[in-house]
Amino acid sequence: MSYTVSATDLGDIRLNEREEVNAVLQNIALILATPKGSVPMYRDFGLSQEFLDRPMPVARVMMITEVREAIELWEPRATVTDIQFANDPLEPGKLIPTVEVEIHVEES
Repeated sequence: MSYTVSATDLGDIRLNEREEVNAVLQNIALILATPKGSVPMYRDFGLSQEFLDRPMPVARVMMITEVREAIELWEPRATVTDIQFANDPLEPGKLIPTVEVEIHVEES
């Protein structure tokens, strides 16, 4: 089954989420919203910000690669199937990734 998640889906963070699908989706949203280097003891967590100040087409390609690699590394229970970008009318030029993933969890 496919799910869609974005960096803006951080509403109610639940530490120790018991529902595995929700935990995976929450983890992906955290990955998308976290700049690499900003988490003490986990400096590689999140997305590199190398795409900042690049032309939009270049930034999109760089961000697609970064999103795929970060999710593959930090949330192996999910497989990225598609990445789209939303635009924020209040912040023109800001890329907001929306990721479609398939989640692989063991049935109880």
